[in-house]
Amino acid sequence: QVQLVESGGGLVQAGGSLRLSCLASGIRFNIYAMGWYRQASGKQRELVASITTSGRTMYVDSVKGRFTISRDNVKNTVYLEMNSLKPEDTAVYYCNAASLVGFGSATFGSWGQGTQVTVSS
Repeated sequence: QVQLVESGGGLVQAGGSLRLSCLASGIRFNIYAMGWYRQASGKQRELVASITTSGRTMYVDSVKGRFTISRDNVKNTVYLEMNSLKPEDTAVYYCNAASLVGFGSATFGSWGQGTQVTVSS
């Protein structure tokens, strides 16, 4: 059974940075494209960044140039480096599987607890 544990969130001022981590277990991590999703209060969850098994990265337009997704297949961990944070980045951030083709979600049947990111203006 897949288990996803996100960490690294917090409260930062606009313009600040955070690095999120997600440890995955119960899966063959290196065969899955992985993604970071976020859900702001009152809004639907959205995919913001994905990384394929070969390391190709894709981003939603609103975070391009500010966020960087990476993965460590030895540690079964996916990261999200977030720079130049804006108040509109405030959300709970989750990791999960992503589509192997194009930019899209292809999630496992369950989600982790997520990690809260709050950006103050």
